[in-house]
This record gives sequence, C-alpha cells and structure tokens, in this order.
Amino acid sequence: MIVLFLPIRSSECEKRVQKKRTDVKMECRMLKQIKVRQAVHVIAVCLLIMVFSAHGQQVVKWELKQNRDGIAVYTGNVGGSKFKALKVSCTFNATLSQMVQALMDVDRTPEWLFHTAGCFIVKQITPADLYYYSVVEIPWPVSNRDFVSHLKVSQDPPSRVVTIDANCVEGMVAAKANMVRVTYSTGKWILAPVGGNQVKLTYTIHADPGGSIPAWLSNLFITQGPLQSIEKLRGFIQHPTYKNARLDYLKE
Repeated sequence: MIVLFLPIRSSECEKRVQKKRTDVKMECRMLKQIKVRQAVHVIAVCLLIMVFSAHGQQVVKWELKQNRDGIAVYTGNVGGSKFKALKVSCTFNATLSQMVQALMDVDRTPEWLFHTAGCFIVKQITPADLYYYSVVEIPWPVSNRDFVSHLKVSQDPPSRVVTIDANCVEGMVAAKANMVRVTYSTGKWILAPVGGNQVKLTYTIHADPGGSIPAWLSNLFITQGPLQSIEKLRGFIQHPTYKNARLDYLKE
C-alpha cells in the first residue's frame, strides 16, 4: 500500500509543483506585460509632451531689429530651435473686413509678400477656412521652398479682435524634386480694431526652412522681408476689392 501510495502522492506533488511553476510563470509574464504597458504609456506621454512643447515653444525675449514708418520688426529666441521667431507690429488705416479679405485672397499674395513666387488654393472649407500651396523664391544657389498652409479666421466677439492662424500641414500637394518642402511653420495674424477705421496688426511666425540656409540669407529674410511685405500690403489693401469689403462672418 505504501509503495502504491507514495507514487500517487509524488505524482500529485509534482502536478501541484508544476501548476505552481506555471502560475508563477504566468504571473511573471503578466507583471512584465504590465511593466511594458506602463513603460509604453510613460514613453507615449513623454513623446506627447515633446511634440506639444515643440509646437508650443515660447519666445524667451523679443528684440527690436528695425522700426521704420511705424513698422516694428522683432526677433526672438525659441527654446530648442536654432531658428529665430519673428514678430511684426504696425497699424493699418483699414477695417477688419478689409484686412481679412486681403489676407485670405491667397491667389494675389505674391503681389505683396516678399519673394513669394506663386500661390493657389488647395481646398476651401468656408470663406474663413482654407488650405493653400505657396512657393518661396530664394536666390541661387539655394533651392526654392514650398509649403501647404492652413488659414483659419476666428473672432472674439466682445473685443472684436480677429485671429488668422497660419500653420503648415503635410501632404495635400505632392513634393517636388527641385524644391525643399517646409514641414514646420506656425504663424498668427492678430488684428485688433483701435477705432477710426484703424487696425493694429501683430504678426508672429516661427518656422524651420529645412535644408541648409546661409546666415546672410536668413538675415535678409528677417530684416528686409517683413518691412517690404508690410509696406506693400499697406498699398495693396486700398484696392476697391478690399476697401469696400464687408464680411458677414465678422463683427466690425
């Protein structure tokens, strides 16, 4: 009986031990999976923080570079970027509708925007929401740049301040072999009515032009570009198409 009984108990013990080992292995695997999921979650959160930080970087300090004919041009260092941000501030003799109508007429943007070779609308959602393609002409031997931007108009009813967000988006237009595609650019036009058919403009932009840009060329676009563009825009908005504009979605 004992001889017969011992093997039975030994077999049961082995089964129990084996089951325990299996349970332990399963618990270990579960713990590893939990740790992996936790690690993935932490990494994902960190990546999200990095992405939002990269696109929401704060300018440390604005430095006045030029001030001519009431047009103030500033540059500022942006954390984590080798490219400076740009700010332009000035006052226009215009209405809100006049300014917005001109800025949203992207087909005619090359008439006033510095070194812009051409623009066309890719997709129009509403009169206040569109995507457009643009080519920036850059002196040889540096390659031209192109980009697709999303323009969206919004207004704060109490203050009547209008904001036009202008951010680069990927896709929508195929990349061209002879151009460098700009994939990161975030800009904003803020139009604040100051009375007497006058609007104060504050324009900010931070972009990575991609490729290799010499310092002299970068400085040219920062110092000369904004002044020339705003000076031309002042005359451009006086065209009857814009001067007589009244946009239903804006409160004057």
